Amino acid sequence: MPAGYARRLSLLLTLLTAVSTTAARAADSPAGAYWPQWRGPGRDAIAKDQGLLKEWPEDGPPLAWSASGAGAGYSSVVIRDGRIVTMGDREDGCYVVCFPVGGGEPLWAQRVGDKWGNNDGPRCTPSMTDEFVYALTPHGDLCCLTVADGSPVWKKHMKDDFGGRMMSMWGYSESPLVDGDWLLCSPGADDAAIVALDARTGEVVWKSEIPDCGGAGYSSIIRTKAGGVDQYVTVLGEQGGAVGVAVDDGRLLWRHTKVAGRVANIPTPIVRDDYVFYTTGYDDGGCALLKLAGAGDTVDVEEVYVKEANELRNHHGGVILVGDYLYGGHGQNKGFPFCANFLTGEEPWTRQRGPGKGSAAVVYADGMLYFRYEGGTMALIEAEPTECRIVSTFEIPEVSTPSWAHPVIAEGMLYLRDKDRLLCYDVRAEK
Repeated sequence: MPAGYARRLSLLLTLLTAVSTTAARAADSPAGAYWPQWRGPGRDAIAKDQGLLKEWPEDGPPLAWSASGAGAGYSSVVIRDGRIVTMGDREDGCYVVCFPVGGGEPLWAQRVGDKWGNNDGPRCTPSMTDEFVYALTPHGDLCCLTVADGSPVWKKHMKDDFGGRMMSMWGYSESPLVDGDWLLCSPGADDAAIVALDARTGEVVWKSEIPDCGGAGYSSIIRTKAGGVDQYVTVLGEQGGAVGVAVDDGRLLWRHTKVAGRVANIPTPIVRDDYVFYTTGYDDGGCALLKLAGAGDTVDVEEVYVKEANELRNHHGGVILVGDYLYGGHGQNKGFPFCANFLTGEEPWTRQRGPGKGSAAVVYADGMLYFRYEGGTMALIEAEPTECRIVSTFEIPEVSTPSWAHPVIAEGMLYLRDKDRLLCYDVRAEK
């Protein structure tokens, strides 16, 4: 065979292999995957997927692909329109990074601020629309970028522009909320505890004045009509506690501080009908269920139950409401699986030591809870109030601890951020 022909044939085979691999990756990570913000479309960590595995092989579900280049950090991923976006620290700063859904090299990476240091990296999970990505660095840089190539559109600073501050030392960690034409976030200043911005321009729509707000918490804002009043709810610093502010102008409607801790208030509140559940970790945390009722320009708050930290608390892995029951990991750096009745607080499960080490971040899909432990263990647990049945576990390979980024499930794929790496597992029952 002539040398020139052999070289051309070799090049053709290489190209065909590359195309085949890319096509396989794309098939293994569907372009229709949709998880555009923190904790998914409903900000509740519930995936709508059906037909998923009810148990895993001993070494875990098949790994569809992995990719590197995310940088150091604990941000989770958001997914839509064939793109995956997250945040991470590199040597020269903090970056927002965009990957193709099928894996491979980043499509773009945009520097948005200084790195946080100590190899910690950002905690914020970006929000993504069809046009823009919104992200918040630990130092307080709030950025709007184009989805197409990461070009900067506008930028604000939580401290410089709003006089904001954090409740404690770990930097801004909130995941901004896109609500129609607005972007919501929490600078943590008494005269700008929460702000609504024009999502396209960054111009201020309103600021919430909340005296003695205690600085910004690590929680993220949700919208609800609890008590018949359209409002945004989040958890600020110790003095601020859980708060609700009016959607139209940001005025303070109510606050509750009984289980707001001094150190870090992290989990996103849970809302259903007229009820708000919130929980905080550390020694002075706990949990509370509040019932709200509209009362003119304010909202009346009734305590349905309050539990001390030793009874029930969530550190930072999040809580999920499935049916009438709350599920998550109890304890400080422990992640003990728990099940509690949403309306009464009664716990049908006797808590047991979990299958992994450290805190557990949780997502729900198709009747199952996916616990991702900071030590690198993944656990599959039935979401049933009758008993705690741990079905399967596997160890994330070459894990970088602590492994804190929350898991994501979209279109039958389980996405895990492990600092610089992204891992995508196929959890479909039928391939």
